[in-house]
Amino acid sequence: MTWFTATTALLAALGGTPAGAADAWQKVGEDSRSGVSGLAYEGRTADGDGVNALVVHDNKRPGQPRLSRVTATEGSAVVTPLAWDGAEPVDLEAVEAVPGLPGEYLALTGRGILYRLKVAGTTATVVDYTPLPAIGEGDDFESFALVARDGKLAALWADRGAGAGRPATLYAAPLTFAPWGQPLFGAVSQRGYRSAHPAGDATRHISDIAVTDSGRILIGSASDAGDDGPFDSAVSDAGRVTLSAAGRVRITLAASPTVLGTFPGYKIEAVECLPGSADAVVGTDDENLGGYVRTLPLCTT
Repeated sequence: MTWFTATTALLAALGGTPAGAADAWQKVGEDSRSGVSGLAYEGRTADGDGVNALVVHDNKRPGQPRLSRVTATEGSAVVTPLAWDGAEPVDLEAVEAVPGLPGEYLALTGRGILYRLKVAGTTATVVDYTPLPAIGEGDDFESFALVARDGKLAALWADRGAGAGRPATLYAAPLTFAPWGQPLFGAVSQRGYRSAHPAGDATRHISDIAVTDSGRILIGSASDAGDDGPFDSAVSDAGRVTLSAAGRVRITLAASPTVLGTFPGYKIEAVECLPGSADAVVGTDDENLGGYVRTLPLCTT
């Protein structure tokens, strides 16, 4: 019931309207410093009438916002920057809640540094940070997702790729935590991936990853022609991930990804399935044009 109530509130607040409706997008950023590079569902507001989501910003200079909270109630979305306590990251591109550990998150930079965070109130405290394993030459990361099954945990992340000459590389590995908090990865597997849409030299084949309750892999893809656009993006059903009781993770990608929706004029960099729901929140980093969020029924089984 808790998840259902939160989902209903988010749909009302962020515009749960049919794809293509002109007012479906809700603005949450005004410029290149406030776009949505990644998003994680946080929970309901204290009064139960709205929901909170954490968003990361890909800022690079000291003192610029790294993490904000979007508080969504019916008809409005309020953005509150969070204080960052600890080593300051450069270019955060993804954030994910850690299953079973309330208030804890993993946030990833474009160069593959993973930060474990504890969020309390308006402060995010760095618990530890570590590089991803198996970083390939030229890898540029915009995505991170976690899968939990039978007490086991696995991580998925991807080099975004670049146009026709560089497909994305999707990585997966079991994940545990050292007693002092450091993320620890098991054996890494990888698969190549090309987006079905968009296409062209400005394509980032994987701009974010989400996993449904049943294990479907949803992939956001985006085209970025520069800080003023034009932008284009899509969300596709790309395959499945399984995690065995022994902790073995396996990715199976579809030969032809199924495009679930296209979004001309927007650069989607965040896709988040709401727990226990068929709905996803998608967020955009439209550079000088700011950032937007909306909900879509993408996470059906």
